[in-house]
Amino acid sequence: MSEMCSRSLDGPRVEALSAMVGNTPLLEIHFRLDSQPRRLYAKYEVMSMTGSVKDRMAAHIIGRAYESGELQAGDTIVEASSGNTGISFAAIGRALGHPVRIYMPDWMSQERVQLMHNLGAEVVPVSRQQGGFLGSIDMAKTYAEEHEHVYQPLQFENPINIEAHEVTTGPEIERQLARFGRKPDAFVAGVGTGGTVMGVGRYLRRNGRAVGVHPLEPANSPTLCTGTKVGRHRIQGISDEFIPSIVDLEELDRVVDVWDGDAILMAQELCSTLGLAVGISSGANVLGAMQLVERLGPDATVVTVLADSNKKYLSTDLCRDEPIQKDYLTPRIQLERFNAAR
Repeated sequence: MSEMCSRSLDGPRVEALSAMVGNTPLLEIHFRLDSQPRRLYAKYEVMSMTGSVKDRMAAHIIGRAYESGELQAGDTIVEASSGNTGISFAAIGRALGHPVRIYMPDWMSQERVQLMHNLGAEVVPVSRQQGGFLGSIDMAKTYAEEHEHVYQPLQFENPINIEAHEVTTGPEIERQLARFGRKPDAFVAGVGTGGTVMGVGRYLRRNGRAVGVHPLEPANSPTLCTGTKVGRHRIQGISDEFIPSIVDLEELDRVVDVWDGDAILMAQELCSTLGLAVGISSGANVLGAMQLVERLGPDATVVTVLADSNKKYLSTDLCRDEPIQKDYLTPRIQLERFNAAR
């Protein structure tokens, strides 16, 4: 038997991690838009293992890789990430005894780098001159080609990323909405890899159900609408530099866009008014959901994701005063309260 085949896997440790990923609360957030009462629903992914929605994808991909034999005990996990995925693979990979190597653009928040280092991962910074995010992906692939015993999750092209949300996030949303006596009319989420919006959308639309499924991107950098990288933005984790291959825009509804400054203001409001310590992309998702509630009507059930916590953004503009622009939605919003269902 070869060395690769003889290395055993620790099944119980894989199963133990499943209890720490997912099964997050669904929040019913009550707010007023121009003084009119409204509500939306949001999955509070801050309560997952590392505090982000990416734990679902990382745990599911690793579990499937163990089942298929692609990932063996002691293999190095190598991935390109803008932060949350790297943190998830660092934590889950190290819990299972794997070395972890993450390639990441060097302009992401320092907290991301520190968290990955603290979790035992090696972080390779990639500058814009080295190709930025696309350079990170190329460098990760080159490393995998040049070294043995390496496993690449390939989050941007791996259909198991979509499956993770189709078999976990989607069913949780449907079950928890039923606790509120609701059925989904629409789902919206920012596109990083696109796994969340594709997977949840496929589940909620199964058997031909009529549910709107909307990808979200920064208005400052409309990659989905233009097909290429345009401009820059501050919503780390979405609209990296390209449209991931697992994203099928023909399968999705109209793209929703949000200004990054508006997303910062909403994330600040969620924290200071409701005590929900979330990151900038969560502010963007909530604004996207608010737009859809206004478009579909006050009785519509619109669901989104609070993707991660504010702890990875303490050195960013999230913790600074943000100027208000005339076309921002946040100044028209009054957050009131939330209910929660597990």
